[in-house]
Amino acid sequence: MDQANRLKERFKALYDGRPDIFRAPGRVNLIGEHTDYNEGFVMPSAIGFYTWVAIARREDRKLQVHSLNFSESMEFDLDEANPRPLGHWSDYVRGVAVMLEKEGHRLAGASMVIEGEVPIGSGLSSSAAIEVAAGYAMVASCGLDVSKIELALLCQRAENEFVGARVGIMDQFISCYGEAGKALMLDCRSLDYRPLPLDPDARLVICNTMVKHALASGEYNTRRAECEAGVLHLKKRLPDVRTLRDVTFAELSEYGRDMPEVIFRRCRHVVTENARVLEAADALAVGDLRSFGRLMAASHRSLRDDYEVSCRELDIMVDLSSGREGVYGARMTGGGFGGCTINLVRSENVSDFKREVANGYEEATKIAPEIYICAAASGAHRVAG
Repeated sequence: MDQANRLKERFKALYDGRPDIFRAPGRVNLIGEHTDYNEGFVMPSAIGFYTWVAIARREDRKLQVHSLNFSESMEFDLDEANPRPLGHWSDYVRGVAVMLEKEGHRLAGASMVIEGEVPIGSGLSSSAAIEVAAGYAMVASCGLDVSKIELALLCQRAENEFVGARVGIMDQFISCYGEAGKALMLDCRSLDYRPLPLDPDARLVICNTMVKHALASGEYNTRRAECEAGVLHLKKRLPDVRTLRDVTFAELSEYGRDMPEVIFRRCRHVVTENARVLEAADALAVGDLRSFGRLMAASHRSLRDDYEVSCRELDIMVDLSSGREGVYGARMTGGGFGGCTINLVRSENVSDFKREVANGYEEATKIAPEIYICAAASGAHRVAG
């Protein structure tokens, strides 16, 4: 509650009114990368890094937003006829407000103070955390009837249509629906999900490479277009295929060999990654962490070689982690080209792992990493009012 009280004090220094406090988490994806926008399977877990929002209603239709991270305030008119993005952190908040209004959820004006704990640019979904935290706060402060699933979908639309990033549903979904102590195996087409227990003797250890290569955002959209090109090719012989989710490895092998080679490899990653997620869910359900770790390693190789979204720093971090005592598995997590790796580590080995991997990575790259010991956390909720 110390964070909530501190946020209230910062709010009172800026605005009138008594705020309510909400928060929504970032996430780490254990396995299932670049499958969500192909309507496939993913296995994320919410983590205990949150975006916090203090909010109080206003009598007008103005949205005042102050970011403590950027020490910057913005103001928007909810009645503006044609709102446009600014290429700015505030687009994530404003975009959610715009999508809520488009769906007929009339918002009241509000004053908001936002503070994020999710490292920006790390691949831990700071964008979804701010979208969901702000959206959940605006909906609750107005007393609107918006379910978590609707909120997740509207936040995804905000990022797709207002911010301009063609993300799938995973990040916003887990930020809404995360459960303490559990990962979620999510079907990104039906949005059915299956909570899976994480062994209490294993820790989620996230290693931040502290790099984010500039080509990441453009390459993300390129990969999505390459997957769509693969679907168009396959539909010529498999007319019922809607996305790569509908394609088996046998079908890809038979009907995809005359694709451009790079398109085939992109498709091969997605098709095999979907199969890995399903197998990983079965392994986690029975506590088979060794099999789970083997699938994590295969996922990283596929992301590195077929999808080509890894980078030198991520590969170094995975190589340093793999095979260490107590390490079940290691892989890159997130969109790629920098950011973080996720490691499943036996609790008794975490201290040695953290020290040795940090030292090895700094020696190899001259960059000091950040390493976070995490537990699976709950999704968006009110903290105080």
